Amino acid sequence: MSLFGCLLWLFLLGLVGLLQSDAVRVEVKEDNKMCIFADLMVIFTVQYEANQTVRIATIPVPENVSTEGSTCGNQTVAPLLNLNFGSGYSWSINFTSTNTSYKGDVITLKYNLSDATFFPGSKEKGEVTVSTLDTMTDIPLNTAYRCMSVDIIKTEKVNQTFQNVTLQAFVNGTVSKNVTVCKMDVPTTVAPTTNSPTAPPTKPPTPPKPDVKPTKKTYKIKNGNETCLLATMGLQLNFSYNSTKPTWKVLNLNPNVTNANGTCGDGDEATLRLDDHTMVVTFTFAVKNSTRKFYLKEVLVNVRSFDNGSAPFYDGSTNLSYWEASLGSSYMCSKEQKFKVTDRLSFNTFELRVQPFKVEGESYATAQECSLDDDGFLIPIVVGAALLGLILIVVIAYIIGRRKSYVGYQSL
Repeated sequence: MSLFGCLLWLFLLGLVGLLQSDAVRVEVKEDNKMCIFADLMVIFTVQYEANQTVRIATIPVPENVSTEGSTCGNQTVAPLLNLNFGSGYSWSINFTSTNTSYKGDVITLKYNLSDATFFPGSKEKGEVTVSTLDTMTDIPLNTAYRCMSVDIIKTEKVNQTFQNVTLQAFVNGTVSKNVTVCKMDVPTTVAPTTNSPTAPPTKPPTPPKPDVKPTKKTYKIKNGNETCLLATMGLQLNFSYNSTKPTWKVLNLNPNVTNANGTCGDGDEATLRLDDHTMVVTFTFAVKNSTRKFYLKEVLVNVRSFDNGSAPFYDGSTNLSYWEASLGSSYMCSKEQKFKVTDRLSFNTFELRVQPFKVEGESYATAQECSLDDDGFLIPIVVGAALLGLILIVVIAYIIGRRKSYVGYQSL
């Protein structure tokens, strides 16, 4: 499996907060006559190497872009929509047509590995260009293409994610009111129910309630043929699109469909990526050289559209300090724990145990338990309190006995 197969759909490392793409609305004109119209949201995730580890940059296309380089085309040149933004970034799509229809042909993305904002610590430098074929179906001429659903185009090191797309090429001055929608936007046809007494209608599956305790599962990451990371947990996300007046949504990771991959082995960083097709959660572990202890350093979350076409959610932090334990041991917490990532994101773990470094065989090393699990510290407290109570009883009894003896002597 390629490294990118292990690390799809992650986020910008070093950027904390919302990474939601803005809507981009542009028009390409020639002689003041519109020929291409586009209104869309685009986010790119790019794999790159930094500090002997694979990281992912998330690049949202901003609202303000330049269309320099775009053209309406002619008999020898195909129409081209070109969006320029940031420092060395561009995205373009050219169009082909027949007598009755048109379609997107080639999509080209250019990004800048020298840009430390999105690619901190990148081993490689300079601009990179990636091209891939568009997946748009044939669209009748004088018709706009629309796709409100999330659509992902994947290449070896780049994912391009589109949503809320309205696009039309070969525009004759104004955008058509006729629209061709993508397959994902077409509602599923529901078959009519019958009154058969022997075959009652099948009820649709009930989605899991968000307050249900998530099911735990053990995930293993290998370096070659050897397991180098172990993690067992039930995972629950709590997130809000708005940090000022948060309305919290709760999602449980579904272990039955979760794919786990990541990187581990050599070096002082290890990653675990969990993807259940609704959400992608990436944990990055690091080693504190001063103490030779490992800890959870980064949590990055991508929730895809999950609730009747709701917008994707992106957030994370690269400056955490959870789950600390000595190298060669594992961290364990059987009880439920809640961890804050940002003002809009937290997660709960259930029956947690992790060992991201120095795994031997397929088993966990000795566990260092969290304070919630460590009931051992209560024993000396209870014993000490009992001894103190016993001493107090003896002292009080002794004082009372002395007073009685003294009173009896005075009476004589």
